[in-house]
Amino acid sequence: MTDTDRTRRPGPWDGLPPAAPVEREIARPQADEPPLDKGQKPVWAVISTLLLGGFIWFISGSWVIAVAAVWGLLVHEYGHVLAMNKLGMGPARIYIIPFLGGVAKSQRLPASEWHGVLVSLAGPAFGLLAAIPFFALFLGTGQGMWLQGVFAIALINLVNLAPAPPLDGSKALGPVLALIHPMVEKAAMVAIGVLVVFWGITNGAYIFAAFLALALFGHLLRGAWRPDGCPLTWPEAGRSVVLFVVTATACAAVGLAGLMPVTGSVGEALALGASYFGFGR
Repeated sequence: MTDTDRTRRPGPWDGLPPAAPVEREIARPQADEPPLDKGQKPVWAVISTLLLGGFIWFISGSWVIAVAAVWGLLVHEYGHVLAMNKLGMGPARIYIIPFLGGVAKSQRLPASEWHGVLVSLAGPAFGLLAAIPFFALFLGTGQGMWLQGVFAIALINLVNLAPAPPLDGSKALGPVLALIHPMVEKAAMVAIGVLVVFWGITNGAYIFAAFLALALFGHLLRGAWRPDGCPLTWPEAGRSVVLFVVTATACAAVGLAGLMPVTGSVGEALALGASYFGFGR
Protein backbone atom coordinates (compact mmCIF):
# COMPACT_ATOMS: atom_id res chain seq x y z
CA MET A 1 0.00 0.00 0.00
CA THR A 2 1.02 3.59 -0.46
CA ASP A 3 0.30 6.83 1.35
CA THR A 4 0.78 10.05 -0.58
CA ASP A 5 -1.77 12.24 1.22
CA ARG A 6 0.73 15.03 1.79
CA THR A 7 1.16 18.60 0.60
CA ARG A 8 3.30 18.66 -2.51
CA ARG A 9 6.50 20.68 -2.18
CA PRO A 10 9.79 20.69 -4.08
CA GLY A 11 12.47 18.49 -2.60
CA PRO A 12 15.86 16.92 -3.25
CA TRP A 13 14.30 14.16 -5.37
CA ASP A 14 12.80 16.62 -7.85
CA GLY A 15 14.82 17.97 -10.72
CA LEU A 16 17.36 20.70 -9.98
CA PRO A 17 15.83 24.21 -10.17
CA PRO A 18 17.25 26.82 -12.55
CA ALA A 19 20.44 28.40 -11.23
CA ALA A 20 19.73 31.62 -9.36
CA PRO A 21 21.87 34.74 -9.78
CA VAL A 22 24.76 34.87 -7.35
CA GLU A 23 23.61 38.09 -5.77
CA ARG A 24 20.16 36.73 -4.87
CA GLU A 25 19.53 35.61 -1.34
CA ILE A 26 19.18 31.85 -0.98
CA ALA A 27 15.54 30.90 -0.57
CA ARG A 28 14.67 29.56 2.86
CA PRO A 29 11.93 27.06 3.73
CA GLN A 30 8.58 28.52 4.68
CA ALA A 31 7.70 28.48 8.35
CA ASP A 32 4.62 26.37 7.74
CA GLU A 33 6.43 23.82 5.56
CA PRO A 34 5.96 20.30 7.00
CA PRO A 35 9.13 18.71 8.39
CA LEU A 36 10.86 15.94 6.48
CA ASP A 37 9.53 12.51 7.45
CA LYS A 38 12.39 10.66 9.18
CA GLY A 39 10.63 7.30 9.01
CA GLN A 40 9.71 4.70 11.58
CA LYS A 41 11.91 4.41 14.67
CA PRO A 42 14.24 1.39 14.31
CA VAL A 43 13.19 -0.18 17.61
CA TRP A 44 9.50 0.17 16.83
CA ALA A 45 10.10 -1.14 13.30
CA VAL A 46 11.68 -4.31 14.72
CA ILE A 47 8.89 -4.75 17.28
CA SER A 48 6.21 -4.18 14.63
CA THR A 49 7.85 -6.69 12.29
CA LEU A 50 8.06 -9.33 15.02
CA LEU A 51 4.43 -8.76 16.00
CA LEU A 52 3.33 -9.03 12.38
CA GLY A 53 5.37 -12.18 11.76
CA GLY A 54 4.18 -13.77 14.99
CA PHE A 55 0.56 -13.00 14.18
CA ILE A 56 0.87 -14.55 10.70
CA TRP A 57 2.57 -17.62 12.17
CA PHE A 58 -0.26 -17.92 14.73
CA ILE A 59 -3.07 -17.82 12.18
CA SER A 60 -1.30 -19.89 9.50
CA GLY A 61 0.55 -22.41 11.68
CA SER A 62 3.55 -22.22 9.31
CA TRP A 63 6.80 -20.42 9.99
CA VAL A 64 7.57 -20.59 6.25
CA ILE A 65 4.42 -18.62 5.45
CA ALA A 66 5.19 -16.14 8.24
CA VAL A 67 8.73 -15.52 6.97
CA ALA A 68 7.57 -15.34 3.36
CA ALA A 69 4.75 -12.92 4.18
CA VAL A 70 7.01 -10.50 6.07
CA TRP A 71 9.74 -10.75 3.43
CA GLY A 72 7.21 -10.35 0.62
CA LEU A 73 5.66 -7.35 2.36
CA LEU A 74 9.02 -5.58 2.68
CA VAL A 75 9.91 -6.20 -0.97
CA HIS A 76 6.42 -5.05 -2.02
CA GLU A 77 6.71 -1.79 -0.10
CA TYR A 78 10.24 -1.24 -1.35
CA GLY A 79 8.86 -1.38 -4.88
CA HIS A 80 6.65 1.58 -4.00
CA VAL A 81 9.65 3.36 -2.46
CA LEU A 82 11.78 2.91 -5.57
CA ALA A 83 9.02 4.31 -7.78
CA MET A 84 8.35 7.23 -5.42
CA ASN A 85 12.02 8.19 -5.32
CA LYS A 86 12.36 7.85 -9.08
CA LEU A 87 9.32 10.09 -9.72
CA GLY A 88 10.34 12.89 -7.37
CA MET A 89 8.14 11.98 -4.42
CA GLY A 90 10.88 10.85 -2.06
CA PRO A 91 12.78 10.14 -0.02
CA ALA A 92 10.03 7.66 0.75
CA ARG A 93 9.81 5.60 3.95
CA ILE A 94 8.41 2.19 4.87
CA TYR A 95 6.24 1.75 7.96
CA ILE A 96 5.34 -1.68 9.36
CA ILE A 97 1.89 -1.89 10.96
CA PRO A 98 1.58 -4.60 13.65
CA PHE A 99 -0.93 -7.38 12.90
CA LEU A 100 -1.86 -5.78 9.57
CA GLY A 101 0.90 -5.08 7.04
CA GLY A 102 2.89 -2.12 5.86
CA VAL A 103 2.72 1.16 4.00
CA ALA A 104 5.15 3.23 1.94
CA LYS A 105 4.93 6.96 2.61
CA SER A 106 6.10 9.63 0.22
CA GLN A 107 7.23 13.14 1.13
CA ARG A 108 4.99 14.77 -1.47
CA LEU A 109 2.16 14.00 -3.87
CA PRO A 110 2.83 12.68 -7.38
CA ALA A 111 3.18 15.29 -10.11
CA SER A 112 0.44 13.58 -12.11
CA GLU A 113 -2.13 10.83 -11.77
CA TRP A 114 -0.08 8.77 -14.23
CA HIS A 115 2.82 8.85 -11.76
CA GLY A 116 0.40 7.78 -9.05
CA VAL A 117 -0.66 4.78 -11.13
CA LEU A 118 2.97 3.78 -11.69
CA VAL A 119 3.70 4.02 -7.97
CA SER A 120 0.66 1.92 -7.03
CA LEU A 121 1.53 -0.88 -9.46
CA ALA A 122 5.24 -0.85 -8.66
CA GLY A 123 4.59 -2.54 -5.32
CA PRO A 124 2.81 -5.68 -6.60
CA ALA A 125 5.06 -5.97 -9.66
CA PHE A 126 8.35 -5.61 -7.76
CA GLY A 127 6.97 -7.63 -4.84
CA LEU A 128 6.87 -10.80 -6.95
CA LEU A 129 10.68 -10.86 -6.89
CA ALA A 130 10.41 -11.93 -3.25
CA ALA A 131 9.23 -15.35 -4.45
CA ILE A 132 12.56 -16.13 -6.18
CA PRO A 133 14.43 -17.33 -3.03
CA PHE A 134 11.56 -19.67 -2.14
CA PHE A 135 11.48 -21.11 -5.65
CA ALA A 136 15.25 -21.63 -5.40
CA LEU A 137 14.93 -23.40 -2.04
CA PHE A 138 12.25 -25.69 -3.47
CA LEU A 139 14.38 -26.56 -6.49
CA GLY A 140 17.46 -27.07 -4.32
CA THR A 141 15.85 -29.19 -1.60
CA GLY A 142 12.80 -30.68 -3.29
CA GLN A 143 10.75 -29.85 -0.18
CA GLY A 144 7.24 -28.65 -0.96
CA MET A 145 6.99 -26.46 2.14
CA TRP A 146 8.93 -23.71 0.35
CA LEU A 147 6.14 -23.46 -2.20
CA GLN A 148 3.88 -22.24 0.60
CA GLY A 149 6.08 -19.15 0.69
CA VAL A 150 5.77 -18.68 -3.06
CA PHE A 151 1.99 -18.80 -2.88
CA ALA A 152 1.85 -16.51 0.17
CA ILE A 153 3.92 -13.85 -1.62
CA ALA A 154 1.79 -14.08 -4.76
CA LEU A 155 -1.38 -13.85 -2.65
CA ILE A 156 -0.21 -10.71 -0.84
CA ASN A 157 0.47 -8.91 -4.11
CA LEU A 158 -2.72 -10.15 -5.77
CA VAL A 159 -4.97 -9.10 -2.87
CA ASN A 160 -3.35 -5.66 -2.93
CA LEU A 161 -4.59 -5.26 -6.50
CA ALA A 162 -8.21 -5.41 -5.36
CA PRO A 163 -9.72 -2.05 -6.40
CA ALA A 164 -10.88 -1.25 -2.87
CA PRO A 165 -9.56 1.69 -0.82
CA PRO A 166 -6.82 1.92 0.35
CA LEU A 167 -5.32 -1.02 -1.57
CA ASP A 168 -3.10 -0.46 -4.61
CA GLY A 169 -5.80 -1.51 -7.05
CA SER A 170 -7.98 1.46 -6.10
CA LYS A 171 -5.13 3.87 -6.83
CA ALA A 172 -4.35 2.20 -10.15
CA LEU A 173 -7.92 2.01 -11.50
CA GLY A 174 -9.47 4.93 -9.59
CA PRO A 175 -8.07 7.65 -11.89
CA VAL A 176 -9.28 5.69 -14.91
CA LEU A 177 -12.83 5.56 -13.56
CA ALA A 178 -12.66 9.23 -12.52
CA LEU A 179 -11.77 10.13 -16.11
CA ILE A 180 -15.17 8.76 -17.13
CA HIS A 181 -16.93 10.59 -14.27
CA PRO A 182 -16.00 11.18 -10.61
CA MET A 183 -19.21 9.49 -9.46
CA VAL A 184 -18.28 6.38 -11.44
CA GLU A 185 -15.10 6.06 -9.41
CA LYS A 186 -16.88 6.63 -6.12
CA ALA A 187 -19.68 4.17 -6.88
CA ALA A 188 -17.26 1.48 -8.08
CA MET A 189 -14.86 1.89 -5.16
CA VAL A 190 -17.69 1.75 -2.61
CA ALA A 191 -19.30 -1.30 -4.23
CA ILE A 192 -16.05 -3.22 -4.50
CA GLY A 193 -15.00 -2.11 -1.03
CA VAL A 194 -18.20 -3.52 0.46
CA LEU A 195 -17.67 -6.80 -1.41
CA VAL A 196 -14.07 -7.09 -0.20
CA VAL A 197 -15.11 -6.38 3.39
CA PHE A 198 -17.82 -9.04 3.08
CA TRP A 199 -15.23 -11.46 1.66
CA GLY A 200 -12.92 -10.79 4.61
CA ILE A 201 -15.66 -11.44 7.15
CA THR A 202 -16.88 -14.65 5.52
CA ASN A 203 -13.32 -15.99 5.25
CA GLY A 204 -12.37 -15.21 8.85
CA ALA A 205 -10.03 -12.31 7.98
CA TYR A 206 -11.68 -10.09 10.56
CA ILE A 207 -8.77 -7.67 11.11
CA PHE A 208 -8.33 -7.23 7.36
CA ALA A 209 -12.07 -6.67 6.93
CA ALA A 210 -12.19 -4.14 9.79
CA PHE A 211 -9.22 -2.26 8.36
CA LEU A 212 -10.83 -2.04 4.92
CA ALA A 213 -14.16 -1.01 6.43
CA LEU A 214 -12.50 1.87 8.30
CA ALA A 215 -10.59 2.87 5.17
CA LEU A 216 -13.76 2.82 3.11
CA PHE A 217 -15.56 4.95 5.70
CA GLY A 218 -12.66 7.41 5.68
CA HIS A 219 -12.85 7.60 1.90
CA LEU A 220 -16.54 8.44 2.07
CA LEU A 221 -15.79 11.32 4.45
CA ARG A 222 -13.20 12.81 2.14
CA GLY A 223 -14.15 15.67 -0.14
CA ALA A 224 -12.00 15.57 -3.25
CA TRP A 225 -10.79 12.08 -4.05
CA ARG A 226 -8.29 13.01 -6.74
CA PRO A 227 -4.90 14.38 -5.61
CA ASP A 228 -3.34 17.53 -7.00
CA GLY A 229 -1.52 17.14 -10.29
CA CYS A 230 -2.25 16.49 -13.93
CA PRO A 231 -5.19 14.13 -14.52
CA LEU A 232 -4.86 11.07 -16.70
CA THR A 233 -5.20 11.42 -20.44
CA TRP A 234 -7.13 8.77 -22.35
CA PRO A 235 -3.92 7.15 -23.70
CA GLU A 236 -2.55 7.03 -20.14
CA ALA A 237 -5.83 5.52 -18.93
CA GLY A 238 -5.46 2.77 -21.54
CA ARG A 239 -1.87 2.09 -20.45
CA SER A 240 -3.01 2.03 -16.81
CA VAL A 241 -5.55 -0.69 -17.50
CA VAL A 242 -3.04 -2.72 -19.51
CA LEU A 243 -0.40 -2.47 -16.76
CA PHE A 244 -2.98 -3.45 -14.14
CA VAL A 245 -4.04 -6.54 -16.10
CA VAL A 246 -0.42 -7.54 -16.76
CA THR A 247 0.51 -7.15 -13.08
CA ALA A 248 -2.55 -9.10 -11.89
CA THR A 249 -1.83 -11.86 -14.43
CA ALA A 250 1.78 -12.08 -13.26
CA CYS A 251 0.67 -12.38 -9.62
CA ALA A 252 -1.81 -15.11 -10.49
CA ALA A 253 0.81 -16.96 -12.55
CA VAL A 254 3.32 -16.95 -9.69
CA GLY A 255 0.62 -18.20 -7.33
CA LEU A 256 -0.27 -21.05 -9.69
CA ALA A 257 3.41 -21.89 -10.09
CA GLY A 258 3.56 -22.33 -6.33
CA LEU A 259 0.55 -24.68 -6.33
CA MET A 260 1.08 -26.78 -9.45
CA PRO A 261 3.93 -28.96 -8.12
CA VAL A 262 1.61 -29.91 -5.27
CA THR A 263 -1.63 -30.39 -7.23
CA GLY A 264 -0.14 -31.77 -10.44
CA SER A 265 -2.31 -29.85 -12.91
CA VAL A 266 -3.37 -26.32 -13.78
CA GLY A 267 -7.05 -27.12 -13.19
CA GLU A 268 -6.46 -28.44 -9.68
CA ALA A 269 -4.13 -25.54 -8.92
CA LEU A 270 -6.86 -23.11 -9.99
CA ALA A 271 -9.40 -24.89 -7.81
CA LEU A 272 -7.08 -24.85 -4.81
CA GLY A 273 -6.22 -21.20 -5.34
CA ALA A 274 -9.89 -20.30 -5.64
CA SER A 275 -10.60 -22.08 -2.37
CA TYR A 276 -8.32 -19.63 -0.56
CA PHE A 277 -10.66 -16.88 -1.75
CA GLY A 278 -13.72 -18.75 -0.52
CA PHE A 279 -14.81 -20.10 -3.89
CA GLY A 280 -15.65 -23.74 -4.50
CA ARG A 281 -15.61 -24.74 -0.85
